[in-house]
Amino acid sequence: MEQEFASPILEAAVTELSRLPGIGRKTALRLALHILRRDENEGIALGDAIINLRKNIKYCSVCHNISEFDVCQICSSPKRDHGTVCVVENVRDVMSIENTGQYSGLYHVLGGVISPMDGIGPDMLQIDSLVERVKGGSLQEVILALGATMEGETTNFYIYRKLCGFENVKITQLARGVAVGNDIEYTDEITLGRSLLQRTLFSDTFKS
Repeated sequence: MEQEFASPILEAAVTELSRLPGIGRKTALRLALHILRRDENEGIALGDAIINLRKNIKYCSVCHNISEFDVCQICSSPKRDHGTVCVVENVRDVMSIENTGQYSGLYHVLGGVISPMDGIGPDMLQIDSLVERVKGGSLQEVILALGATMEGETTNFYIYRKLCGFENVKITQLARGVAVGNDIEYTDEITLGRSLLQRTLFSDTFKS
């Protein structure tokens, strides 16, 4: 049975906090009481930061990474290699790869991976927009940097089949320094960096 609170305001705060991933009502209550104990300005700053995040962060119209602008700073940077695009599952993977310092190209965030068990099909991901970017003719390499899971491999293969007809584009994947079953965001930066530098042609996957 859910705990009842004397204050409807506290109850509303606990309810909203408990909607966050991994936060139950007990943890939400501890967080709410912690906010109450802190200086009022700290609580106001937290609230303002969340409101600002929700209102002013959007998704890049090119790569679908988070951005404060219509086109993110990575896509618009003249210092990046605009002939290479790294395909990742989510925004956290962009952050992980950027932290390696081993990659200077662009990104394409799919927003997930194909997972029939979870009801996620190709049409729910940003795959068609990736195909359109390749059709544009400015890309020379597409790096498939999805996790080494069954869903990641399924998505890799689906994307490869969609892109393999474009003869001027090389399709590569991370070297197997990333352990099978691992998501990119949980791979250490050294291993991930080496996997990027030692990437292989995706077509080699089918060779014995």
